Amino acid sequence: MTVQWGVMSTARINGAFLEGVARSETCRVAAVASRDAARAREYAREHGIDRAHGSYEALLADDEVEAVYVSLPNALHLKWATRALQAGKHVLCEKPLSRRAADVEAAFDAARDADRFLMEAFMYRHHPQTARIARLVAEGAIGRLRLIRASFAFSLTDEANVRLNAALDGGALMDVGCYCVSGARLLAGEPVAVTGEQVLSGDGVDIAFTGTLRFPGDVLGHFDAGFTFAPRHDLEVVGDEASLFVADPWHCGRPGIELRRPGATERIEVPEADAYQLEAENLAAAIRGQGAPLLGREDAVGQARTIAALYAAAAAGARVELGS
Repeated sequence: MTVQWGVMSTARINGAFLEGVARSETCRVAAVASRDAARAREYAREHGIDRAHGSYEALLADDEVEAVYVSLPNALHLKWATRALQAGKHVLCEKPLSRRAADVEAAFDAARDADRFLMEAFMYRHHPQTARIARLVAEGAIGRLRLIRASFAFSLTDEANVRLNAALDGGALMDVGCYCVSGARLLAGEPVAVTGEQVLSGDGVDIAFTGTLRFPGDVLGHFDAGFTFAPRHDLEVVGDEASLFVADPWHCGRPGIELRRPGATERIEVPEADAYQLEAENLAAAIRGQGAPLLGREDAVGQARTIAALYAAAAAGARVELGS
């Protein structure tokens, strides 16, 4: 039976989610909510959604909605994810859940108490390209893992954009750097120490961020993220025998992996797929008792702890230990 979804907000990112769900046979968007009832009705007409609600509370009171996609600004993620869980809805919440690990723990406690699923929406994790990268590293295709280098940046000039609002937990690390952190943690585990540097805007939000991460086994990671750079998004995974290079690791719009050995480069093709469709279907399968969410409590808490440590390191100008 198809899982009926409700979308909380009319944010631009919803477009990719709606397109992904439209391709699915196991998911359907049945309702949308906005704080502006007229906007909700207009959005529903534009996207062929059955029901429009003029408040988020009304969406949570919609008995036909089983799962909610939360795409609100970062500072509102866990407030409304938790309220949705308490209302009996399963929740797919846009990344990052929070920069505060304790709040993430509390949200997963709410999911446990309500017997509902909560999943952080790192859509790239569901793409077959990501699984292939992890498998190549685990199988020793590059030898022993030594270094992970990642980037994700673009130029943002709209000063009204929520990404540039410190009060809404905006910032380069939260918006795009979190992908780099997630990718490094996927391949190397939880970091034991981090350092960070940031460039701040007028209201104190980070518009550029670079970080280093030290992982168990003397594995190092480095990333840069920002709103003031020319567009960049790549991933390089270096071992003591070879390396992997991925030109589009986060959007996964041009999948493919280069295995670079001394004197030769092998192109590993990866099938195209809609990562938004796959993440919705993953949670839908869990709801129907046919699997488990790909991303759960442990990964989300580890992500929040790492982000918090990076911010602390940048603010103090000093290395922050996370423990081994």
